[in-house]
Amino acid sequence: MPASVVLPRPDVLARARAPVAGLVRSAAGRAPLPPLGRLRVAVAVLFALDGVVFGSWAARVPDVSATTGAGSTALGFALLCLSLGALACMQLTGALCARLGPGLVSAVAGVGVSAVAVLPGLAGSVPALCAALLVFGAATGMVNVAANSLGIQLEARAGRPLLSGLHAAFSGGGLLGALAGGLVSTALPVPVHLTGVAVVGLAAMAWAAPVLVGADRDPARQRPDRRPAGHPADRRPTAALVLLGAVAGATAYGEGALSDWGALHLREQLHAAPALAAAGYAGFSCAMAVGRLAGGQLVLALGERRLLVGGALLAAAGVLTSVTTSSLPVALAGYALVGLGLANVFPLSIARAGALGGPSGVALSTTVGYAGLLGGPPVIGFLAEQAGLPMALGTVALLAVVAAVLVLGLDGDRIRRPALPHPDEGWLLPVAAGLRPVAVRVRGGAGSYVRDLQLLAVD
Repeated sequence: MPASVVLPRPDVLARARAPVAGLVRSAAGRAPLPPLGRLRVAVAVLFALDGVVFGSWAARVPDVSATTGAGSTALGFALLCLSLGALACMQLTGALCARLGPGLVSAVAGVGVSAVAVLPGLAGSVPALCAALLVFGAATGMVNVAANSLGIQLEARAGRPLLSGLHAAFSGGGLLGALAGGLVSTALPVPVHLTGVAVVGLAAMAWAAPVLVGADRDPARQRPDRRPAGHPADRRPTAALVLLGAVAGATAYGEGALSDWGALHLREQLHAAPALAAAGYAGFSCAMAVGRLAGGQLVLALGERRLLVGGALLAAAGVLTSVTTSSLPVALAGYALVGLGLANVFPLSIARAGALGGPSGVALSTTVGYAGLLGGPPVIGFLAEQAGLPMALGTVALLAVVAAVLVLGLDGDRIRRPALPHPDEGWLLPVAAGLRPVAVRVRGGAGSYVRDLQLLAVD
């Protein structure tokens, strides 16, 4: 044991901190702006990584529950800690994205969510699981806001809707994570499995992080704002952002419920083997990925409102099918219908919020939306304890119908920035030239969506 410890003087600490702060602030400035194609791949890798981590966790929830001795109520409380950790970080992440750039924050968040993926598997008791999920949830919330903010910036640069496709990467990652989790559930302990997931995630971020940081060199993002204070375009439409978050949250409730309780429902109610139980969430994620890959074309073909309302109602039908049948194949088909129906609700709502409010708008709507995604599982746990798991999962259908009603109440003029031109003239203006060919071909909800995306390309 050393005889004494010499602490550096405060002035020395201050001089040491200054270069570190400058290094963080200038990291994005030194990285070159990556080509659009490479940046799109890197952002998709980040979304897929988040999906792999979350899908891996979802597949091992029953095993973690058995290891820690957590019943439905205790597990629901632990999942609430995951929700609280995520929600606590979302507004902070939005502010960091606005200050430091979404590319730099996305890179840090991707490394963080990979590093903490192993924590839930190390828990041996309910209190330890709560602490692990609190940290895991914080990393998840950070990566979600940062990735969505960067995805919206990428949309502006590409000149076409891309966020649904990026969310398809998340769903594809969730599919891969859930399938792998189901296959190794009988061969590998949870800590070993999740450690492997963490190693793979860190390896992926070693390539993606420099590309993501380079996205902050985008001249459109770095252009100084010369508008006077109080300019109408600077007023964030808070009510519209909250409503968009409510639409996202009402359907994200279903995604959270199936990710954390779907496998358990198939095991307990339909006596599915572990691999088939994991296939329920895998099928849900696969269907959601397919729906999101087609999201851009579906918006152009059907219009935003029809797509969102029809999808929400399809999801409600799928949930009711899954919880009322005694047939495992029918239940799995119902999970797939839920995935197809919910596929585009969340990304389209968040994309609209980002067009209206920038990173802060994404943070606000994502916080409201993920209250459903992350708050749904603990609510399901409480209801399952009182009325049974099938009845608890039935609330997913109820909230999907609520989402459809909310979409019908979101009039295009009410959720558009005051600075936008009249709906009949806005898409004819020569702003965001890359979006103009798309805007000319569409009408209705799709046209409104494209016009809102144009805000990201102009002062």
